[in-house]
Amino acid sequence: REQPAVAVERLDGVTRERFLRDIYPRRKPVVLTGLELGMCTTKWTIDYLSQAEGSKEVKIHVSAVPQMDFLSKNFVYRTLPFDVFVRRAAEAKHKEYFLTEDEKYYLRSVGEDVRKDIADIRKQFPILAEDVHIPEYFEKEQFFSSVFRISSAGLQLWTHYDVMDNFLIQVTGKKRVVLYSPRDAPYLYLSGTKSEVLDVDNPDLEKYPLFVKAKRYQCVLEAGDVLFIPALWFHNVISEEFGVALNVFWKHLPAESYDKTDTYGNKDPTAASRAIQILDRALKTLEELPEEYRDFYARRMVLRIQEKAYRNDYG
Repeated sequence: REQPAVAVERLDGVTRERFLRDIYPRRKPVVLTGLELGMCTTKWTIDYLSQAEGSKEVKIHVSAVPQMDFLSKNFVYRTLPFDVFVRRAAEAKHKEYFLTEDEKYYLRSVGEDVRKDIADIRKQFPILAEDVHIPEYFEKEQFFSSVFRISSAGLQLWTHYDVMDNFLIQVTGKKRVVLYSPRDAPYLYLSGTKSEVLDVDNPDLEKYPLFVKAKRYQCVLEAGDVLFIPALWFHNVISEEFGVALNVFWKHLPAESYDKTDTYGNKDPTAASRAIQILDRALKTLEELPEEYRDFYARRMVLRIQEKAYRNDYG
């Protein structure tokens, strides 16, 4: 029943030139090891993090269960001073808590004004930013955001895709990442950019029978590893230990292809959004016909989409 996981390839000491020439065009995830990331991998202890950015307030997700679900919103947002948050996120049991004594914490940094500003570690955490050397395997003007993340041990993030390429830089701690190709979207029971299948290890196959067809890719990230996640690849992340990570997103498509109001990097490109709206209107129009006709013309539309838009060269 369970699909065997394909190990994500690990490559050591990849230069920018080699990445752009050999790896990037393949559009597949790869773990890059041995890159120069700066002092952060050794310097970012709990004590150092706590005192470096002090008691400035941060907005965090707090969850009573390890599996966070963005669709049912089984977590609450709370605010804590950064130093207090770091110490709590590093504990297994809490003396002070919001929901339960073993609640999980998650910080995903955001811009000053969430509606207008992107996350950028240099602006939100300037002292910590000095310790990081981001591998710039893309042009400066392609840069979109740098998202600072801290997770409690055991926390699992829902499966989702982003519309931009990104590097997940594991600075401290250990993460397991499960990935699925964009091609397997039909088996992931999508709601927007997110999959309804929360527990990828023990899925409810009565509810999600097609999920077994999705080909699972997997890797474990140790401190200092960098995972390249191409745009549209689904990923599900478990923090096996308390850890700190940094995501760097950049624009793979021309800048004007993206939604100007997107500060998170997860709104579909504008052409895709328009196409989906047009399709919804077409389906609404089909409702004017009796069921037998509607079924026939819907199947013809599917064939047309497959013929015009599907790729047939997937490996």
